[in-house]
Amino acid sequence: MIKAIIFDFDGLILDTETPEFESFQEMYRAHGCELTLDVWGTCIGTGPEAFNPYDHLESLLGAAYDRESARTLRRERHERKMQDAELRPGVRQYLAQGQEMGLRIGLASSSTNEWVTKYLSRYGLLGEFECLCTRDMVARVKPDPELYLRALAALGVQPHEAIAFEDSPNGTLAAKRAGMFCVTIPNPVTAQLSFGEYDMRLDSMEQLSFPDVVRRFNQASAEAVSKPSKESEPL
Repeated sequence: MIKAIIFDFDGLILDTETPEFESFQEMYRAHGCELTLDVWGTCIGTGPEAFNPYDHLESLLGAAYDRESARTLRRERHERKMQDAELRPGVRQYLAQGQEMGLRIGLASSSTNEWVTKYLSRYGLLGEFECLCTRDMVARVKPDPELYLRALAALGVQPHEAIAFEDSPNGTLAAKRAGMFCVTIPNPVTAQLSFGEYDMRLDSMEQLSFPDVVRRFNQASAEAVSKPSKESEPL
């Protein structure tokens, strides 16, 4: 039986990722270079150690440049793009219906707590989650499962009792490595990437009602509990 749901943040609840990619593309183009999605896609949903765009730009230029100026302008572009950003369709409904169904609700993000709480507060969602597991709390971020395992422990549920909602290949891999069910809901950028294993894919949360999503996974959860483990199988 499904007892909890755990949401990613960037790109799933609020699409910060498309504006971020676009702002970096603009930074590269200002220097006569191009940032492609096949390069950028490897770092979506994981930590900053996966890819350093400032180092990469310097390697393309073959020379040093004013990083601080470029960083400041890039952040200003991103913030301007985010000023009118709206929550992804269906987010508020999923959260409200999850609460109505008595499910525990958590969040697991490879971003910092400061970043996540800033935007959750801006959109009035900070109080919707029982736990916020962020980069500051773990040694390894997605695609490592540590963030999800920490969230599961905080909510007091087993992996087969929870559904993760993700938008990126790295996040989806983390959820599956944690042993959870995973619904992937790509945003305009991550929809162009190749995903590995997941249990359900939706174009948006409005495509399928939340009760219908949970209903589909309750049977799978029950089967996971009833299936004998290798240790209990007769020789």
